[in-house]
Amino acid sequence: MCGRIAQYRGIHDFVAVLSMPNALVNSASDQPLERYNVAPTTRVALLHLQGDLLHADLVHWGWRPHWAKDRAAPVNARVEKVAHGPFFRQIWPHRAITPIDGWFEWVDEGGPKKQPYFIRRKDGAPCLCASIGQLPDADEGHGEHDGFVIITADAQGGMVDIHDRRPVVLSPELAREWLDPATPKERAEQMALNQGEPDEAFEWYRVNKDVGNSKNQGNRLIARIEGTCPGGTK
Repeated sequence: MCGRIAQYRGIHDFVAVLSMPNALVNSASDQPLERYNVAPTTRVALLHLQGDLLHADLVHWGWRPHWAKDRAAPVNARVEKVAHGPFFRQIWPHRAITPIDGWFEWVDEGGPKKQPYFIRRKDGAPCLCASIGQLPDADEGHGEHDGFVIITADAQGGMVDIHDRRPVVLSPELAREWLDPATPKERAEQMALNQGEPDEAFEWYRVNKDVGNSKNQGNRLIARIEGTCPGGTK
């Protein structure tokens, strides 16, 4: 996963897919987010539970522990290592869902510039991405070191032709379990490792190269352009 997403629906649309009975505390926006080209290090709408309340906050995309000052803050965490490596130990228990409409990857097809692709669910539903982070506190608000990462796994099937990694996308049922603080860490690890949505749940297609500049926005960036895609999709 290269690190560029689309998040254009509204928070209430994302929450409706989760079908959670919890009261919502929404500090993000009540309007459609309308962000078609979201880059790392910006604030991204994130869902997390605190007590009985579901919180929607804008959180910095990227995080690193205080002792790792000599490296850039990663925006993704590999599912194979995230539960046991020292780097993410502090935030592994703090689970969240990053609800997105899709994500972008770039493929070298022999031209002067790589060709961008947009990847989304075939059924049109949002992608509920397993995430962890140092999250805003309900009482104290946003902290200086808040941030999050999206958990990624090996791509499978035809998606390998687009990129070798992809976010771990959970079904609504599993996303609810992921968010629940009562879910044991061992269970969360197995969900992330083995129960992400399969390759067959997604489609991908070529889009305009203007998406390469993160300042560009608008739904034209996710519009399909002509061509046969790697992996056999159209």
